Parts: sequence; structure tokens; C-alpha cells
Amino acid sequence: MTRVLVTGTAGFIGFHLAKLLLDEGVSVHGFDAITDYYDVTLKQRRHQVLLQSPNFAATEAMLEDADKVMEVCRSFNPDVIVHLAAQAGVRYSLENPRAYLESNVIGTFNVMEAARELGVKHLLMASTSSVYGANEEMPFTETEKADTPLTFYAATKKANEAMGHTYAHLWNLPITMFRFFTVYGPWMRPDLAPFKFTKAILEGRPIDIYNHGDMYRDFTYVEDLVRGVRLLIDAVPERPASRDEIAEGDSLSPVAPFRVVNIGNSTSVRLMDLVEAIEDELGTKAERNFMDMQKGDVYATWADASLLQSLTGYKPRTDLREGIARFVAWYRDYYDV
Repeated sequence: MTRVLVTGTAGFIGFHLAKLLLDEGVSVHGFDAITDYYDVTLKQRRHQVLLQSPNFAATEAMLEDADKVMEVCRSFNPDVIVHLAAQAGVRYSLENPRAYLESNVIGTFNVMEAARELGVKHLLMASTSSVYGANEEMPFTETEKADTPLTFYAATKKANEAMGHTYAHLWNLPITMFRFFTVYGPWMRPDLAPFKFTKAILEGRPIDIYNHGDMYRDFTYVEDLVRGVRLLIDAVPERPASRDEIAEGDSLSPVAPFRVVNIGNSTSVRLMDLVEAIEDELGTKAERNFMDMQKGDVYATWADASLLQSLTGYKPRTDLREGIARFVAWYRDYYDV
């Protein structure tokens, strides 16, 4: 593997993955629309950091532009494509579902078409823990059904998984989908809870706590997550000769070189524990505004990450308080507060 195309390199996770790959000496081409869903300056700053490496170049364009996606892929000729770009945000999907259809479904289709034409060695694509939706049996495992998404965002990601399976089956294109669990850390998106809580507390504003704090999330530190993605690049799925070849607990398809993998910290943390960790790190108590559950929210998430460990030997392990300390240190430095 010498050349990797990463979509979403101006985004939170894509930036960290590209940085990790560049540190290994891999040539990375980024593809990002740098949309104004949140602070464009933050996205531009991430790209500026990556552009300090001579092995990084980027194209600023929309994934919905099929010709541009194909042109960039043909020119760069990647060995591997990691597709992370998406219209993110569970709540925004209630306001603007069309953005999710266009970016997450049409954009992903364009990436898959490029991967098929080029015959890349491995296509890896981001899904989300949100696809588990109304499932209640925890921890979530990749082999359980995930047919009850609660938001249109989750539905588009579930559609990506189904689309990916067909391409893997029809064209023998190795595809790995990863379901991310509540990622946080330095350079994170401003619409995510740790960022919003930190900003509000430092500015002396109240924080909104949904479902009166009675919620649980599997908070996963971003550097742990991208390490998992990096290792999965080398875990290329192969079409099994028979179902008997598939190990127990493996989500490998019986009819395609296709697999779904959870990437999570395997710890379900109470929302109030997150609040208290941020308060302790800032040395300031938050003014708490307790609210009802928001439409589309799930009560809890919790990953069974044993498949990731069996495939790569790796398990995310950063403790929440350690991760929050690193995030707050970055926040104070970046915003000079």
C-alpha cells in the first residue's frame, strides 16, 4: 500500500486518519467539499496541517460530482480508498434530509463506481453505530440485525452498507464497512457534545442535557478509532468458499468479500459522567439545563469490538477522562482560552 485516497480529509476523523497514514510515509490524496455545515475555518486549518507533508495533496469538490470523483481517482490511481466523507449529524438530518441523500447515498455511489473501475485492493467506508437504532440487546454486535434506524442519517448509512454488499458481490470488490461509536478528541466537530459542553462552560452559558442525563454512549477516542481503521486496511475480506469457513462472530458475507466491523471503546458511559469529566478538567461547574429526549436520539450505545480485535489484534482503550483531558488541552490551545 503506497497510495490511499481518503474522502473527508478536512473533517474530524479523515484528518486524523490522513495524519496517521502520512506519518507512516503513505502518499495520501484528500477529497473534501469543505461545506459550511460547521466552521469552515476549522476544516481549512486541518488541511493546512496535512499540507505540511509533501506526501499530501487534496481536491476540494463535492462527492455528488461523479465526473470529478472519477477524474481524481484515475489521476491518483490509489491502491486503497477510505471513504469517510458524509453529511454528518443526527439532528441536522431532521432539518435537511436531502443533504444526506445527496452526499451519503449519491456521493457514496460515485466513490464505489470509481473503486470498481479502478479495481482497488480494498474499499473501506464509514457507517455508524446509529444503524443499530431501536436495538436493545447490548453490547451491539455486527452479526445482529440492524433494521430499525431512527433517523434519516442512520438510514442513509444503512443504505451504504447494502450498496456496498452488492458491489462486493457483483464485482468481487473487497469492502469493509466500519460502524463508529461516538468519536471525540482534538480537532473534533463543534456540534458534538464534548465540544459544545466545553465551549458553553468556558463562556459561562448553561449546557443542554437531554433525557435529563439518563443516556449512555460508547465514547471512542479519535486516535484509537483511526488506528483501528488503519489496521483494517490490511485486513482485506475474501469471499469464502462456503459458510463453514466463516468464524463465529465474524460478519463476513457468505457470498461476497464484504464485512462490517464495529470500532468502539466497548464501554457504555453515562452522559453525566461525561459532563463531570469536563467540569473537573475545566475546574468549573456547569449550569445544567435538563431537557427531554430529542427526536431520533437513542437511549444507549455500546460496542462489542471483539471482531476488530480478532482481525487486527487491536482494541481501543483510551479512558474517557484521559481523552477529555487531551481534548480540553487542545481546545484551550486552539482557541487561546
